[in-house]
Amino acid sequence: MIAIWRRELQAYFYTPVGYVYMGVFLALSSGLFIVQMLAQRSTDLVTFVGLMSYLWMLLCPVLTMRLLAEERQKRTDQLLLTSPVSLPAMVLGKYLAALTVLLATVALTLVYVAVVAVYGTVFPAETATAYLGFVLQGCAFVAVDLLCSALTRSPTAAAVMALGVNFALWMMDLVTDSVPQWLAEVLSFLSLYARNEPFLMAQLSFASCLYDLTVAAASLAAIVWILDRRRR
Repeated sequence: MIAIWRRELQAYFYTPVGYVYMGVFLALSSGLFIVQMLAQRSTDLVTFVGLMSYLWMLLCPVLTMRLLAEERQKRTDQLLLTSPVSLPAMVLGKYLAALTVLLATVALTLVYVAVVAVYGTVFPAETATAYLGFVLQGCAFVAVDLLCSALTRSPTAAAVMALGVNFALWMMDLVTDSVPQWLAEVLSFLSLYARNEPFLMAQLSFASCLYDLTVAAASLAAIVWILDRRRR
């Protein structure tokens, strides 16, 4: 697993993918910080983190599109499927490589917290809770988008499918007022964005933590099952 993780992590920075992901994420979040925080002289970091979470929908497909789809496109997937590394270890190694880049990017956004701390007041507990929800939501999105990569034959198709799935997850929140009550409750229960709301109210929700981790684990388990079926 460590070898797979190291290989994929190096690939992010031997190619433009890692730099593009981090650069675009930081450029968009910096613009959001200027508009939402500096221009309004606001210290509401919790709302800012909530807005920043929408970047997962747009950018997580960039992290995951080549991890499995490119292996299949180049026909190198058979080498991985027949290697001594178990399928769960291989999938986990690729997933952790994507998470490493994600977490490194999140760590760089702490500069915004430092800027607010210099010129205003930061509430550590509220900010830490918001960031916890932010990271867990990102972990879930990466796993879901990695599943899309496992289902396709090219990185481009994987990115398009992942973006469509992410957009559908976002739309679930928008249609709750236009559907029957029972369906609205189901959509709210399944929504990654609705699950993030307690964190944005400075509430440490163990149910939301468990849900994000369950979505990630279920997606990874589905990938292992798909690859196992393909190997047979």
